[in-house]
Amino acid sequence: MAITKKVKDEMLQRFQDQYGIMKPALHYNSPFELMIAVILSAQCTDERVNIVTAGLFPEYNTAEKMLSLGLDGLEEKIRTCGLYHSKAKNILANCAILCDEYGGEVPQTFEELVTLPGVGRKTANVIASVVYNKPAMAVDTHVFRVANRIGLTNNSKTPLETEKELVKHIPEEQIPIAHHWLILHGRYTCIARKPKCEECGLKPWCKYFLSPKKT
Repeated sequence: MAITKKVKDEMLQRFQDQYGIMKPALHYNSPFELMIAVILSAQCTDERVNIVTAGLFPEYNTAEKMLSLGLDGLEEKIRTCGLYHSKAKNILANCAILCDEYGGEVPQTFEELVTLPGVGRKTANVIASVVYNKPAMAVDTHVFRVANRIGLTNNSKTPLETEKELVKHIPEEQIPIAHHWLILHGRYTCIARKPKCEECGLKPWCKYFLSPKKT
């Protein structure tokens, strides 16, 4: 059963009270650096990505400079991120397009972003919301799980369904920051196995907690 708008507003208020203004866990100093960091974060922890980019970005912080590394050089720099071979190929192909078609700059529109190698819907939404403060909701495993569990979405089956529901029901000005709230809640409280329900401030409204049979 879908929960009411009033309950959803109460949940968002609780998130705001608990977490306030959040910033991305990934370290970056430009739209380009954020894009590369998000590409590297696939199946890798933010902590590991930050270690890798700390050794990468000081010298290779533009598309042109990144291309100068070549495939072998970039693979060596990002090897500990996992999936480093495919990530390196995508990053270099991405950088080539940025240099050839965008003057080395990261495009601002979602439609342009998703055409870049290694940039899927989630990455494009991260850039759109974090860099350009657009009402875009990036859905990762934490956002997908938490939104369904607490009832912000109504048993959505795919990340795209989750994204559409969240964008529809969360006030536009809160969408960029709500993404971070959901990630943080999923990372430390509403974890995949044995969620810490007793520590959670959303218990009075949470669909999962109030369910007679938790799954």
